[in-house]
Amino acid sequence: MLPKCQSASDLHFITDVLQHLLPQRHPTTPLQSQITSTTPSSPLKIIALIESAKAIQNLPQICAASPYLSGLVFAAEDFALDMSLTRTPSLTEFLYARSAIATAARAANLPSTIDLVCTAYKGESGLKTLEEECLNGKALGFNGKQCIHPSQIEVCQRSFSPGEKELDWAVRILIGDQKADEQGRGAWTLDGKMIDKPVVGKAEAVVKRAEACGLDVEGVKEKWKGQEPE
Repeated sequence: MLPKCQSASDLHFITDVLQHLLPQRHPTTPLQSQITSTTPSSPLKIIALIESAKAIQNLPQICAASPYLSGLVFAAEDFALDMSLTRTPSLTEFLYARSAIATAARAANLPSTIDLVCTAYKGESGLKTLEEECLNGKALGFNGKQCIHPSQIEVCQRSFSPGEKELDWAVRILIGDQKADEQGRGAWTLDGKMIDKPVVGKAEAVVKRAEACGLDVEGVKEKWKGQEPE
């Protein structure tokens, strides 16, 4: 975890240090790569904390700065300090920064895009606030959330996993699209809505995420195996 990541130079420095101190895990030449391939060790991964206006402005360069960069984290409290913002329940004051982080991480194909901390965690109301924040972050493109207490883990895991209706929708799309393809059809409809390539791509992503979360995807496929394209 790299705090206070302001620019690409911060990641360049960390990358150079890793390659110098652990050359067997961070090869820089073809020969080192060949040697490393015979060992079980894998490179360390870096997750950069985005905490300032400067970091937001430098996101494209940060995302391209190191082959070991694995994700971005939005550190909202430090960002609020830097910008002289007051955090509100709606989180609208962070909308630009959060959208910029999620978009940059996706453009760079980083696997982890981790949203801001929810400071509420006690009692039913705290967990409800946490769930609302998780779903809001998921809608912006984040795929995880920072936790400050073990009680938050279950809510975060459930919220960022595909819901039952979402997974049903995605499986129906994929089954119907396969049948439509076999029939030589292009766009088709499901529940009165047009289904084309971008929609199918979204469904594929949902199913892939569901599998990663350990959901019973095969059971859902069996449930909807009779789905036909309309």
